[in-house]
Amino acid sequence: MDRFVVKRKTPPSDDIDLDDLPWDPAKRKRIISYHPNQRDEVRRKYLIRGPCQPRGHRFKQTAIGGVLRRCNLKWFDMYGDWLEYSVENDKAFWVAGLNQHVGSDVNSFHNNAKRKCEYLMRQGQSIKHALHKQSDVVKNDYIIRLNASIDVSRHLLHQGLPFRDHDESDESANRGNFLELLKYTAGQNEVVKKVVLNNAPKNNQMTSPPIQKDIVHCFAEEVTKSIIEEIDNDVFGLLVDESTDVSYKEQMAVVFRFVDKYGIVKERFVGVIHVKETSSLSLKCAIDSLFAMYGLSMKKVRGQGYDGASNMKGEFNGLRSLVLKESSSAYYVHCFAHQLQLVVMAVAKKHFEVGEFFDMISVLLNVVGASCKIKDMIRENYRKIVEEGINNGEIKTGTGLNQEISLQRPGNTRWGSHYKTLLRLVELFSYVVKVLEYIQDECTDSTKRQQAYGILKYFHTFDFVFYLHLMLFVMGLTESLSKALQRKNQDILNAISLVESTKSQLQKLRDDGWDALWLKSVHYVSKVTLGWS
Repeated sequence: MDRFVVKRKTPPSDDIDLDDLPWDPAKRKRIISYHPNQRDEVRRKYLIRGPCQPRGHRFKQTAIGGVLRRCNLKWFDMYGDWLEYSVENDKAFWVAGLNQHVGSDVNSFHNNAKRKCEYLMRQGQSIKHALHKQSDVVKNDYIIRLNASIDVSRHLLHQGLPFRDHDESDESANRGNFLELLKYTAGQNEVVKKVVLNNAPKNNQMTSPPIQKDIVHCFAEEVTKSIIEEIDNDVFGLLVDESTDVSYKEQMAVVFRFVDKYGIVKERFVGVIHVKETSSLSLKCAIDSLFAMYGLSMKKVRGQGYDGASNMKGEFNGLRSLVLKESSSAYYVHCFAHQLQLVVMAVAKKHFEVGEFFDMISVLLNVVGASCKIKDMIRENYRKIVEEGINNGEIKTGTGLNQEISLQRPGNTRWGSHYKTLLRLVELFSYVVKVLEYIQDECTDSTKRQQAYGILKYFHTFDFVFYLHLMLFVMGLTESLSKALQRKNQDILNAISLVESTKSQLQKLRDDGWDALWLKSVHYVSKVTLGWS
């Protein structure tokens, strides 16, 4: 059937030089030979040039009816742009009976054609131009709204702030950081205010939660892309840790450690990957998917490190083996600082008296930290003592000094935090005792009263004072080593030297440090007893 259909070929839309169009009518191509998108431009160019009327040309005479005839210059003035003359063919481009063709009727062929030419020349009033102009306005407004949303998202991401609020309705006093910051930006910029707040279409405001997520996702992709480019297909180390979000979904945080082209060691957070379970196989599949997404090879992995916590120990040991099967050079390195904390915790818990000491500290924190009123009592008592000391000249003032403090609850996976808790206890000991006496005498909760009584009784023992100073000394040494091991500019030789120094000090305490520790504890007991109410 197709062979019986005559198909009209559309001229190719090659770029044409409008300034090089032939002026002579005989040399012009038919308008239909141009591409449809170019025809109006060609027509308009010819109309701007005006008719081909070579007034200085010597017109050729032709015998017609026994009379010599030629083009008359008066006709150019009489008929205006309706008459043209071709020098190439020595012919005038007109129609027989020109006067009758032009006519006086406003709807004559000539007048209609002339009117269409005028419309063509008034391109700014055409529907196409109006639509094109409107399209440019809409496009420009869209870009302004998009840039405003991107700038707000960039600021919130840089500051680590949440985007949304529980109530983002127009009546809400706080519609969330994203909308409120966008509103503030519009208040500082009239263009943004006009485009974003006043004239934004309901379906194109660029502020909806899906748009916010898309923008954040684009930022994440660009950052990850820059990290991959920074690695530059070179070797790198893989650091993985598990975490749980607020909805109790298992997640895996992935970090790459590498040396850039300037020889600087860098650690870059790549992302958080949701995993259904924390089995070694599930973690390995998640890592493979991440590598495949960014075109990375497991063969380039030259090291792997995990925290080694008890709840993930087996899974990460299995993950370590799976990675080693694909890259034999991916040596496992445990976090030295975390390993040190685990060793101190394990050794301390082996001693029953030390274990009892930390159990009583835990009970103390539960009793004192259970009520905001109790916390305020400690802060208020500490503030009064500091003010008295400053007035008497016993306490110095300065930037960073005499800050408001309270008992800090230690973390199970951050053994170094126990050291800070003990330091705060020594500094606030007299205030803590007063608070415990208040709880013992005034608290309506019988359980809290019994716990306060037990803690006060334990505080009267020499064992408490001795283990307090012992753990402060031991954990002070390990805390300094732990901080040193976590420095980014720390080298392995210096780390080994610090470990040897810490071991030497601990051995010195074991050999000949007990007498000094004993005297220090006795002195502290005497000091506390004198101020004991």
